[in-house]
Amino acid sequence: MIAIIPARGGSKGLPRKNVLPLKGKPLIAHTIEAALKAKCISEVIVTTDDAEIAQVAKNYGASVPFIRPDNLASDTALAVDAYIHAVEWLNNTRQEKTSKFMVLLPTTPLRTSDDIEKAYELFMQERATTLVAVKEADIPPNWYMDIDSNLRIKPCGFGGDGYMNNRQTNKRYGIVCGAIYILDYQLLKDKRTYYSHNTVAFIMPEGHTVDIDCKADFEYAKFLMDSVSD
Repeated sequence: MIAIIPARGGSKGLPRKNVLPLKGKPLIAHTIEAALKAKCISEVIVTTDDAEIAQVAKNYGASVPFIRPDNLASDTALAVDAYIHAVEWLNNTRQEKTSKFMVLLPTTPLRTSDDIEKAYELFMQERATTLVAVKEADIPPNWYMDIDSNLRIKPCGFGGDGYMNNRQTNKRYGIVCGAIYILDYQLLKDKRTYYSHNTVAFIMPEGHTVDIDCKADFEYAKFLMDSVSD
């Protein structure tokens, strides 16, 4: 299976985050190395609009067969369009057509090759259409309260009327973490969605789901990495 890593040059929350050094390597390198180590991945492709990111990706063993068009790398561009562009570029230039592919966001550097392999195994075992990695929610959605201007609260109504339940009696909820997706090109093209009635959740190990969007996230990822290496 091909792994696609999307990494545009622009970033408002943490400028140039995809190439910021984390534990001695550019941020994106951690995802590239995990993907290359995973036995289920045949090729690692980075889609980027940025020359520096492209060179760093190549230095760490990824393929950068094209430069992403500027209109697919703006702040308002949708990830789904970048994925469709990448797959269509590959399908138009190669004899072997890509229908299923994995997406690994470079902003989740604690995801491991073992996580990738287990997600792929689950996807194949369940004969799923797509797979989405999630972290288990710390707080059930039915515990959320609406607060009005007078500080009066009432249940928001998320997840039914179980707001009086103990945590142990609540259903299991997941939050999409961006670490691993396995997507279907035709579903993406026709419906512009990752989800179908046959989408399976891969529950990520605790501590592997940090998604770096700002400096605090970056420092937290560094802290977790230091904790593992100590």
